[in-house]
Amino acid sequence: MVTPFAVAQTQLAATPPMGWNSWNHFAGNVTDADVRAAADALVSSGMRDAGYIYVNIDDTWEGQRDAQGVIQTNSKFPDMKALADYVHSKGLKLGIYSSPGPKTCAGYAGSYGHEEQDAKTYAGWGIDYLKYDLCSFGKMMKDEAGDDRTKAFAMEKAAYDKMHKALVSTGRPIVFSMCQYGWNNVWEWGPEVGGNLWRTTGDINDHYSRMTEIGFSQAGLAKYAGPGHWNDPDMLEIGNGGMTEDEYRTHMTLWSILAAPLLAGNDLSKMTAETKELLMNKSVVAVDQDPLGKQGDRVWAVGPMELWSKPLSGGAKAVALFNRASTAREMTLKLSDVGASASAKLEDLWAGKVVQSTDGSYTVLVPKHGAVLLKVSE
Repeated sequence: MVTPFAVAQTQLAATPPMGWNSWNHFAGNVTDADVRAAADALVSSGMRDAGYIYVNIDDTWEGQRDAQGVIQTNSKFPDMKALADYVHSKGLKLGIYSSPGPKTCAGYAGSYGHEEQDAKTYAGWGIDYLKYDLCSFGKMMKDEAGDDRTKAFAMEKAAYDKMHKALVSTGRPIVFSMCQYGWNNVWEWGPEVGGNLWRTTGDINDHYSRMTEIGFSQAGLAKYAGPGHWNDPDMLEIGNGGMTEDEYRTHMTLWSILAAPLLAGNDLSKMTAETKELLMNKSVVAVDQDPLGKQGDRVWAVGPMELWSKPLSGGAKAVALFNRASTAREMTLKLSDVGASASAKLEDLWAGKVVQSTDGSYTVLVPKHGAVLLKVSE
């Protein structure tokens, strides 16, 4: 039976959430002014109009609790309600961060024992998105359950379910982002505890090796994603400077094929033209945001070369050719490999042009650590 809440959750994140998160660039130094500047930049850069609408504050906004146990902000965030009002005035939504444990990853106040209070506080401020990071709750699981994995797992599920129910009770639609690093095959039970998205991996960093380790490990998880509930291989590093343009193009191509949340993690005030083109290519973003809500999967991998395909609404497919080698390689797509006819139309989405197949095949030179993204339609 589909409950009314399940319907509401699906509508809440009908496509993978898009926006910006403070952690990758600002880490523990983020301030109210930084978040306002990010909101301004999302608008002025065109990112908001491209779909990036969530402005997410990560860890280190928390202060102490008052005598009644109500969480307060620290001096970096003097008035969270005013900040939410400012972000909303820009046509954007505000996200916040907490943990089911007593402390966050950075050692600030978590939500343990205060779940209902915190949910009400967030709703009162006008929060639209909560990232809930396991952090110190992991130690609680170990202390209480020891080596009893079944008990630890039950504790973890209960902790996420408790906050989910607290969010629902506020009556405010708040996207629930579960961050517990893919433990216990979270994709199998995330929807049960109200997750709109759940991290499937440990943390990303701004290196090609880590980005590809995370991204390509998502093969086989497609059946667990769909409208309202998404696999999350972590935030985007595009524009942070640790990869080449071709490597960042691989990053964006892979995340789009994966129907992954697109949460930029760069300094929005200092974007190059190349970074803007990577983040805001309309055709590529449309692959990620396709309303069919299907995650793509690996079709084949031969040595360092991989072919992935994602079903799109209207019967089309997005097809990505990845070259993980350290030299450029010619790659050939056989249209039959993705269930397309020899007469299918091909569009190179990054190049923005129609390309031609020959005898049911299309061959292209893919740069080292690069990707080509095609839309295949009959």
